[in-house]
Amino acid sequence: MYAPDRWQDMQWMRRAISLAAMCPPAAGAYSVGALIVDEDGNEIAAGYSRESDPREHAEEAALGKADHRLLAGATLYSTLEPCSQRHSPRTPCAQRILEAGIPRVVIAWREPSLFVDDCIGYEQLVEAGVVVVELHELAASAKEVNAHLGGLA
Repeated sequence: MYAPDRWQDMQWMRRAISLAAMCPPAAGAYSVGALIVDEDGNEIAAGYSRESDPREHAEEAALGKADHRLLAGATLYSTLEPCSQRHSPRTPCAQRILEAGIPRVVIAWREPSLFVDDCIGYEQLVEAGVVVVELHELAASAKEVNAHLGGLA
């Protein structure tokens, strides 16, 4: 499994935040960036919310581009906690990550109760044995790209 040091995690998360900045702002959705790094430390896929569809989540976009044979030792970086439920009929991102077999997830911040009362993506992943790391130091930067939603600080 890819398990870099904290400095490397921070560098990858900064890349994810730059992807989040590419999201078209939407009044009812977060701007999120996600990328997947294989066990050798190479970026294998990246995506951001609403990249190709107005309901597409960042993790969904990245997973859709990834070679699934490389995911067993990979780390997924997401600027926001993967969702545990969705308003659309699509599969929640935490479930997608579990189905893909990704053993490690790094996030910048947990989903607040703006659109979903109780996001438990973090808990679902941990309960399934996924290593989840939260980079509190970059939460403010991840929130900045969501200024269109107001009051997230």
